[in-house]
Amino acid sequence: MIATVEVAPAAQGWSVRADHLAEERRFDRGAAAEAAARRIAERLSAAGEAVRLVVRLKDGSVGGRFLFAPRWAGETQAEAA
Repeated sequence: MIATVEVAPAAQGWSVRADHLAEERRFDRGAAAEAAARRIAERLSAAGEAVRLVVRLKDGSVGGRFLFAPRWAGETQAEAA
């Protein structure tokens, strides 16, 4: 199963939601939210999970989708690409 991490506009600022997080995380800036979401996706990928990162724009439409392939023990990010 593919884990999902999503960046979306919130009432105030931006939120990051992920399947494995109990609560969403809030950020003042979209760039900070996206950076945090990418770090979460990288950690899950490094743990051997496939991850789909969805980044939404201010209007809620999808601005980008990124896939992170699972990496295996000892494999670096450069080797996975």
